This record gives sequence, structure tokens and C-alpha cells, in this order.
Amino acid sequence: MDLVPALEEPLKKVVGPPTAKVMAEHLDLHTVGDLLHHYPRRYAERGELTRLAELPLDEHVTVVAQVATARVLRFNGGSGQRLEVTITDGSGQLQLVFFGRGIHKPHKDLLPGTRAMFAGKVSLFNRKMQLAHPAYELLRGDTDDAVDAVGSWAGALIPIYPATAKLESWKIAKSVDAVLPSAQEAADPLPPALRDGRGLIPLPEALLKIHRPHTKADIAAARDRLKWDEAFVLQVALARRRYADAQLPAIARRPSEGGLLDAFDAKLPFTLTEGQEKVSKEIFDDLATEHPMHRLLQGEVGSGKTMVALRAMLAVVDAGGQAAMLAPTEVLAQQHHRSIVEMMGELAEGGMLGGSEQATKVTLLTGSMGAAARRQALLDLVTAEAGIVIGTHALIEDKVQFHDLGLVVVDEQHRFGVEQRDALRGKGKQPPHLLVMTATPIPRTVAMTVFGDLETSVLDQLPAGRSPIASHVVPAEEKPHFLARAWERVREEVENGHQAYVVCPRIGDEEDDPKKSAKKKSAEDEAEKRPPLAVVEVAEQLAQGPLQGLKVEILHGRMQPDDKDAVMRRFAAGETQVLVATTVIEVGVNVPNATAMVIMDADRFGVSQLHQLRGRVGRGSAPGLCLLVTDMPEASPARARLGAVAATLDGFELSRIDLEQRREGDVLGQAQSGVRSSLRMLAVIEDEEIIAEAREEAAAVVSKDPDLEHLPALRTALDALLDAEREQYLDKG
Repeated sequence: MDLVPALEEPLKKVVGPPTAKVMAEHLDLHTVGDLLHHYPRRYAERGELTRLAELPLDEHVTVVAQVATARVLRFNGGSGQRLEVTITDGSGQLQLVFFGRGIHKPHKDLLPGTRAMFAGKVSLFNRKMQLAHPAYELLRGDTDDAVDAVGSWAGALIPIYPATAKLESWKIAKSVDAVLPSAQEAADPLPPALRDGRGLIPLPEALLKIHRPHTKADIAAARDRLKWDEAFVLQVALARRRYADAQLPAIARRPSEGGLLDAFDAKLPFTLTEGQEKVSKEIFDDLATEHPMHRLLQGEVGSGKTMVALRAMLAVVDAGGQAAMLAPTEVLAQQHHRSIVEMMGELAEGGMLGGSEQATKVTLLTGSMGAAARRQALLDLVTAEAGIVIGTHALIEDKVQFHDLGLVVVDEQHRFGVEQRDALRGKGKQPPHLLVMTATPIPRTVAMTVFGDLETSVLDQLPAGRSPIASHVVPAEEKPHFLARAWERVREEVENGHQAYVVCPRIGDEEDDPKKSAKKKSAEDEAEKRPPLAVVEVAEQLAQGPLQGLKVEILHGRMQPDDKDAVMRRFAAGETQVLVATTVIEVGVNVPNATAMVIMDADRFGVSQLHQLRGRVGRGSAPGLCLLVTDMPEASPARARLGAVAATLDGFELSRIDLEQRREGDVLGQAQSGVRSSLRMLAVIEDEEIIAEAREEAAAVVSKDPDLEHLPALRTALDALLDAEREQYLDKG
């Protein structure tokens, strides 16, 4: 019988079943190796205290601080008692509260001047931050005979671990002590030449120094090394995927002279931007090869990605193949279908009277289509009557068959997992070419980390004729007259012959228990005089109040598809003056006459989402206006975020701000699989250089040894990264 390698040993054998159970349930730690890679979040120095003023509300925190005062107060006529302890960091204070019988031990332990680690959830009481019934561990002096309560080690740096209410940081530290000897057996995934060439310390040493550093230099050396591990192993996974894809055969698709693409270009009423020309050439070069294209096309809101994608699809139809565009929502699929048919004119009327001789048919396929329309769409695909099909997830279903699928275009990549992309690609006779589009600009580092299996093209130029968009924050609570003025501005735009969007975070006809909804509304909305946050209510209030007399309609995701389509058609035709909607209009909706947008409770949306929404206005020749309505106070992080959006129209800059403000895992967890959220040490924005270098190193290693036969430790690390569950590549975002 084989012995279990030290790092694969189940934690219950080392730390005991009760602790192991909590670690598994709350921290997703199951083996010795998992715990060794559960790194400290930060380090407290013995002489240093934590900045209490910066603690986040409603989060579980661990702090090192000194007791300033402690007093017992009586209440309920003397029958009840509570212990109030004030701890300090020299610049700020935090209150601790203990009740009832639980006060005796802390009353004895927490004397003024005592230093300790405290752990609990930060809450607000009487406008003061407090920890109720925190767990604590005293920090005794470093005398020879004193044993530090945090463990038998007594270094100057105290590691503070990501912890939970069920398991405090110092208990995790004690468990780490138990597994630390196993670090010596950690297999090193970095090839020796790479490690030595970059002066990185060996993995066992890095694990020892990250958990039990003696100096700040120890921490720095360990972080450098562990960041390289994460970057390199991840880039090897992506490089192997690129390598495997490059080995697949594909049919080269070259547009025919005088064909559909030439006919389309000849009737364009404008010239393409330099950026569109450059990116189109990259795509056409890829399509002409006998290996499948894998390209990510990212660009600013309104930079003309759809035009580039359409020309690629026309080139493939010219070459005798079919092209499919996959959209994340029915509204977007219908919008793409409508705009592509409009752009192509008679070239989209293949098989119809009046259709051009080069024409093809452009078919729509969505899940809610009637049986007859669906049958006809499926027939168009299998007979090649339709050269282009635009659809939702319905395209992935088993029943859908193509005559010769040559190109798959995926719109809004982050809404689809790799598995879904692959299901559609599997419908070609040979693997079709793949073009992935995203309207959310992605910093280069994120593109390399998240979409590293794709080559990247960037459109950063706006087409001529696109108008600037002015953005302003409207602080409704502080200055109610600003909100009144916002509605006046909407009326002015409409009087000038334009249209407006009003965006809300909620639909309003919630399926919730009506009593609960009423309670929520009275407690929050009424007391705080918040503007109504729901589409249904806002539309009603606007139609009866500040926008009375205007044609106001609503649009949200729970409407029937035909109703949604009818609403969008009326808005596009100019019959509706104000559209009150949820974020269903976030991407792809193109109504050049819409010039104004009011986003209610804008602080509830992310930076990228606000940028996407704003991109729906200013699409014609008239300037755009975007008003971000919020009740958040001026000093809050939410207001700072809105200020950043109002200050710049540069989506790449905003995506960096977005990433810096959110936890990395949020961003990476939305990616192609759970793999990306496994980054513990690597900070995607800060560590751009490491990621870029790791990508180059990984490509070199994989081209020499695709199966990693000569690097067994790297192979093991890769298997751990791509475990069975993550291999599914399902998008959880």
C-alpha cells in the first residue's frame, strides 16, 4: 500500500477532526497542503498596533490592540450587567462589549495596558464601531520564560490569517505549527533554471518564511516566490490550452473577390476607423490559416466591434461556410439580428425576391420562438440557406445542426463559460474559428490571466460622429433640487426631439412576500426618503409627476420576449420618449436618438456596469448626458466610485479602478472557470510584470515539453489547479 504524500494527508489526522471539520466547511481547507497554502493576510508587529479607524463594517476581523479602559455597567434595574472595554491603536478606538455571565473571564484578563489579539464581526451601535463578544488571545511579554499565546514561536511578526467566526486567526496559527514540518516535502513546480535565473528561494523555504517570518525581508522573499508559483502554473495551464488548440485542424476561410464582403463594403456609408481596419486584418489573417482562430476582441463601448465581427462573418460565408453569433440575452440577440439585417440591407435577403445575387439569409434562433419559426430556423441552418445565425444559448442545444459551421462569434464573453463555447464549436465538421467579444475593457494583465488561451485585439478608437457624454453625480439626499433638475433635463432632451433611459436596480413586481416588501419599503425607503428604486414604481411616479405627459414605457428581464421586443421596437422607432429599464439595456442596445440617461441608486452598480450603461447614450450626433443619482454621503467609498466614473470616459482606466476596488477573486471568479479565483498571493494589477514574464516562460516550457514529462512536480501542481471540479470550466459568474 502506497503511503499518502505528506501534503495530501487529510487535515483531520494532523489537527484533529473538530478543527478539520471547521476548516473544511468554512475555509475550504482539506489537506496539509491546503493549509500550507492558506497564507497570512497581513502581519502585526509586536510594538505596532492596528489602524482601528479603517476596519470594514459587517466583516469578521482580527486586530492586535491595547486595552485603554474596562468598566462593568448595570442595567435592567441592576439585574443585568455588561462589560465595556475600550481598545486603542493610538489614533483610534474600538469598543468591545461582553454581556451576562460571559463577562467574568474578560473582566479578569482585559486590564488596562494589556495587549491582545481580538477577533469578531464589526458592527455599529450608537454610531460607534464595536465588537460584541469578541474572541481574544492575550499577548504576553517576550521574556525568556514566557510562552507566547499565539504559538510556541516568538518572532517579532505575528501572522494574521484569513479567519472565520468559528475559527480565530491564532487557532489557525497553532494548526499551521502542526503542519509546517511537512513544508520540507513540498514538490517545487518551478523548473530549476527558471528559479535560479530569477533568484527565487525554494518552495519549502518560501512556505516557512510566509508563515513564520523573522524579518520583513523574509516576507518579501516568500511573496516573490509564491507569486511566481501562481502566475507560472496558471500560465502553463493556459499555454497548454493554446498549444492543444493550435494542433487542431481547421478549414481556412478566405473571402472571395467580388463576393458578399466586397458587396457589403461597397455600400457602407462611412469609412472604417484605422482601428477597425487593423483588427479586421488580424482576424482575416487568422481565418486564412488551417488552425482554428482563438481571438478576443475587446473595445470601448461603441468602438464598432459589431461591425468588425459582421465583416468576419461575411468573409466566412463568402468562403462557403456559416457563422454563428452567440448573445447572452434574448434582447441582445434580437437587437443584433435587427441591426445586422439593417446594415446588410438586400444582402440579408438570400433566397428572397429582391435579394442581391450575393445575398445570404440571416436567421434568429432563441429559446422562446414559436414551434413553426423554430422549425424553419433549424431547417435554414442544416440546409445552409442561412449563412449567418444569431441566437442565445438555444444555439448550443443538441437539435441544432449546421451545414458547415466556420466561425463562432461569442458576444459578452464573461457571460459564457469555456464549456459553452466548446459545445458550439463542436457543431462544425472541423473545429470552427472563434472570435470572442467583450464590451467591458479589460486591463492587459487581466486579459493575460483570465483570457490567456486567446490572442487579443483591442479597439480603442471611437468611430467618427460619436458624441461626447457628460456625466454628473446627483446627490439626491443632500441636494433634492439636483434630482428635480435631472428630470427637467430629461424633459428638455425630449422637447429637443431626443429620448431618454432611466435605469433602476430592481424590477418592483417582486415575487417576494408582499408583507416583507412593505416592511422593507417603510423601514428603508420611507425613513431615508430614498428615491424609489424599482422600474415599476419609478415609471409610475415619473409618468404621474415630473415627466407627466411624456410617453413612458418599462423594460425588464421578466417580461415576455415578444413584449420586450415590441417595447424595444417602439423605443428604436422614437414612439416611446422615456424607457425605464433594468440593466437588460446594458450591452448592445443601439438607439442613436437616445441622448440622456438617469441611473437611480447608481451606487448599487459596479464601475464597469455603469460604464456599459452610459455607453447607451451619445451614440448619434447629439451629445450624451448621464446622471448618476445616489443617496450615499460625500465621504463614502461608493461616492468616490461614482466620482471616478463621472470623471473619465476611458473604460480601460475604469476597469483598473474597478479591479483595485473589488477583491481579485470576484473578477477572476467570473472568468472561464473556478481556477482563476485560486489566486491567493498574486495581485493582478500590481503584478503585471510577473504575469507577462510568466506567460513567456510558460509558452517556452510548453513548446519544448507539451506533456510536461520532464517536469513531474509542475504536472502535479497543474493537476491540483485543474482538479476535477474546475476542469468542468463552468462559469459561476
